[in-house]
Amino acid sequence: MSTLSDPPPRLIADIGGTNARFALIGADGVPFAEQTLACADHPNLADALRAYLKQFPVPCPTRAVLAVATPVTGDRITFTNNERWSFSIEAARESLGFKQLIVLNDFTALALALPHLADQEKQRIGGEEPVAGAAIGLIGPGTGLGVSGLVRSGTQWLPLQTEGGHATLAPLTDKEWRIAERIQQRFGHASLERLLSGPGLVNLYRVLRELEGKPVDDLEPADITSRGLAGSCPYCIETLEIFCALLGGAAGNLALTLGARGGVYIGGGIAPRMMDFLKDSAFRVRFETKGRMSRFLAPIPVWVIMASNPAFRGVAAAFDLYA
Repeated sequence: MSTLSDPPPRLIADIGGTNARFALIGADGVPFAEQTLACADHPNLADALRAYLKQFPVPCPTRAVLAVATPVTGDRITFTNNERWSFSIEAARESLGFKQLIVLNDFTALALALPHLADQEKQRIGGEEPVAGAAIGLIGPGTGLGVSGLVRSGTQWLPLQTEGGHATLAPLTDKEWRIAERIQQRFGHASLERLLSGPGLVNLYRVLRELEGKPVDDLEPADITSRGLAGSCPYCIETLEIFCALLGGAAGNLALTLGARGGVYIGGGIAPRMMDFLKDSAFRVRFETKGRMSRFLAPIPVWVIMASNPAFRGVAAAFDLYA
């Protein structure tokens, strides 16, 4: 941990629509003073940052990297689920007194963390050993569906900033086509995220009930997951089965798109909670079932990320990448 005699620590943060996680990096490169603040408790990002920094007797940071759960396309950062925390990067840098403020998408940060994961922080679902230096894919259902990846350039891994979670859903079975049709009618576009996310679990459950003319219970994503894993609700079980199959198909498409022979990682908060179910599901079959390209996909390993707050490692790595 840093002391008052050390150089100013660097600040890192992972900011979502509900919570903001902060930490400092000292001269030894090790994060410390990790803390999570509720976004609702602070009117804006700058106020939350100041409240966080007041708690620690260290010199004020002059460099910071923020990972945000929203696209980063310019100076203006707009949070879909927390608009009052939206900010201008340059105005925030000046207001907070930073010499350098880097802002990147949260899944771009998670992609940067992938090479730093220990074996015990990930669980493999099929495949063989990864091809060294080959592209790596990342997809993760949580509040939304994040998609990213890494490509090698010399000695560095370069992360991809994408909005692949909004790509169009690719149904395979008759029931999936009927589900996609309902989602298309409801939202105007049947994207992957409409089904492969927390809200997507609810959408999928509702459509399955509607297709059979059944009344729809008002369930939260956690309710659907827990009932499906416990085997207490046939519609929740089917929801998880279709969810896993569609996730496998989407992960396979990502592997083909990137040529991700370095493997595909599953991030987000949903997959780790249903690890055993996922392993026994149609996930891996759908990952590989791509016609003439099935042989290409069969050896590609898929890992589910089991680490706690892995994005912090990627945020820290961004200091070197964007120096």
